[in-house]
Amino acid sequence: MTDPWVALEPGADPAERVRALRRAHETFTTVGTVPRPVRLVVAESWRRSARAGVGPDGAASVELTDGDLGAYRAEHPLARVMPLFRELLGTFAADGEHLLAVCDAHGRLLWVEGHPVTRRRADGMNFVPGARWSETAVGTNAPGTAVAVNRPVQVFAAEHFIRRVQPWTCAAAPVHDPHTGRVLGAVDITGGDGLAHPHSLGFVRAVARAAETQLALLAPPRPAAQTPMLSTLGRDEAELTVAGRRTRLSRRHSEIVLLLSRHPEGLTGDELLCALYADESVTPVTLRAELARLRRLLGPGVLASRPYRLTAAVESDATVVERRLESGALTAAAEAYTGPLLPGSQAPAIVRLRERLADGLRTALIAHRDPDLLADWAHAPWGEDDVEVWRALAAIRPTASVRARLAALDAELAAPADRGPARSRGATYLQRPPA
Repeated sequence: MTDPWVALEPGADPAERVRALRRAHETFTTVGTVPRPVRLVVAESWRRSARAGVGPDGAASVELTDGDLGAYRAEHPLARVMPLFRELLGTFAADGEHLLAVCDAHGRLLWVEGHPVTRRRADGMNFVPGARWSETAVGTNAPGTAVAVNRPVQVFAAEHFIRRVQPWTCAAAPVHDPHTGRVLGAVDITGGDGLAHPHSLGFVRAVARAAETQLALLAPPRPAAQTPMLSTLGRDEAELTVAGRRTRLSRRHSEIVLLLSRHPEGLTGDELLCALYADESVTPVTLRAELARLRRLLGPGVLASRPYRLTAAVESDATVVERRLESGALTAAAEAYTGPLLPGSQAPAIVRLRERLADGLRTALIAHRDPDLLADWAHAPWGEDDVEVWRALAAIRPTASVRARLAALDAELAAPADRGPARSRGATYLQRPPA
């Protein structure tokens, strides 16, 4: 196959392909292996779906309804290009008895339009505005998978992970913010076997690119933000961005800049020593040498002394997560959390910040009881051993794979001391020994 993202080669027999895929799907859901006829992009998606605890007999859930859906759609960036989507795909969908669908970056369907008969059929599987069609919710499907892999993708018949979706074929392409490259969502065309033609995927890909061009014309680039940004989540060495210039900091400099960014009033030398070094034998001379190197790196006038402070406000990705948590925007907070805060740091103040941020987010996720958010955390590298999150997920979505993982974690907790340390709570993944 010349394009691995296209479901069928020209001239292929759709009926024979459907039969082979159904056999492959049954093999995967029963014994966990992927037979040869399955494309690599689909096989990888099936594995992600299984790890997320999606069952082949599952169904999509509706997260946004009525006023909430209307308000969310009105504010979403893709609302500005819906007239373009309708112009380019609307007639194609109506004439071909297909559906035009647009989802956000979380796989939530915002608009589903097209042939009325096809829409009524789609209602039966909750392919409706407000429903979540991410891979972690309903498994392999074109809009959810396109967002997950950030590529245009076509999903044909039994390539869908959930059985009730297998009579359908869909093709979707992600749409990006033309200025930042961030995925805004995806545009999708859904219908019958006729959409398995390679031209369908090329058409949707072209529509997505046209939408990005339209967005660029509607919203010219904003001036570069004046507030420096410090990226600290999921990385041992922070990255400081000032007026578009990125500087990678050493581990110690990362710790210092983060602490000073959180204390605009400044910190004394003694306060920095206590915050950075667990070893009380470290002398002020060592700290002053680090600060001198940092001052040379940042340039003149950025790092002041007596007390030590940054002369301009610095934002960090950690504070973004904190603000979203405080405002109740849990999904947005979880999206912004890309990993533990400076995970390799053993500085006492950084360890406290790291644990407080992660514990605050995971506690909110457990209390919120959203199975998809819990699954996203549990299957992330920092959550794979988080027994409390796995326990909360098992209470809401008790699939075989979730129960098996929870049983394995419980067995570790019950293991004798001579078999190694047991993990009693999720915070143990937050630290790792220094490199």
